[in-house]
Amino acid sequence: MKKEPVLVIMAAGMGSRFGGLKQIEPVTGKGELIIDFSLYDAVMAGFNKAVFVIKKENEEDFRKLLDEKAGKYIDIEYAFQELGDIPEGYEVPDGRQKPWGTAHAVMAARKKVDGPFAVINSDDYYGPGAFQSIYEFLENAEDGEKYSYCMVGYDIENTLTENGYVSRGVCETDKDGMLSTITERTKIKWEGEKIVFEEGGGEASEPVQTELSRGTVVSMNFWGFTASMLTEMEAGFPAFLDKALKENPLKGEYFLPGVVDRLIGEGKAQVRVLRSRDRWYGVTYKEDKQSVVDALQSMKDKGEYPDVLWK
Repeated sequence: MKKEPVLVIMAAGMGSRFGGLKQIEPVTGKGELIIDFSLYDAVMAGFNKAVFVIKKENEEDFRKLLDEKAGKYIDIEYAFQELGDIPEGYEVPDGRQKPWGTAHAVMAARKKVDGPFAVINSDDYYGPGAFQSIYEFLENAEDGEKYSYCMVGYDIENTLTENGYVSRGVCETDKDGMLSTITERTKIKWEGEKIVFEEGGGEASEPVQTELSRGTVVSMNFWGFTASMLTEMEAGFPAFLDKALKENPLKGEYFLPGVVDRLIGEGKAQVRVLRSRDRWYGVTYKEDKQSVVDALQSMKDKGEYPDVLWK
């Protein structure tokens, strides 16, 4: 019997650039969060279960905001990303506070997911079309000679903020729309009318800027996987730790796009890119909030969402 797709929501981030726990900041006059819009779109697309990956100390806050609203329409469970969730024989370095990254966050849900699943960030607005296309993919996803995964790809110009840098997975696709490579770029921004990313730069050198053309496909961490991905992430974690503990013990992160890129490179996985022309909205910086509030209210005014999402 086919298992129904589950939605995994990464919500354990620190919100350091925003300056607080941005996942639970209301963005409408009705007290709704960005994640309420994603959950609404997910329910409309067919998802019946969502697993939130959070920090244990934030559970009560999340339950107050979700359980009696969205929780009446979709089954919500919680999994906890914990620094101590590492393989036997490894230790958390002294002074480490930062979570182990997005792949480790998804691994935290491994006891609550046993079939196909989608992954999103809790503080990004993706658009209803993305949820529909990823649900349809996952309904029929089966691993063959290669694992069968997918990713929603956005045009880079639709994913930037006017208020600073963002991190994006910059993608290359082949002629059939399959993902060839994905490279995490951590300093992408508008430079006038151009889009650039910066690399390098230290005490002795200036950072180097490289232009990215409009229409470049980027990942917003909206993925669709079969259960095989959980096994692969867990299997690859020790190798990540060996490297990170040596080179960057306090801040090294196990990135989800990095695991995908490795599996493509090893010939184990194929990843279909589902193109979205929707505009992304998110609150990376405090200054982003008003534009998100205005955009979501405009969608309600046009009838794209009800005035109150959860009656």
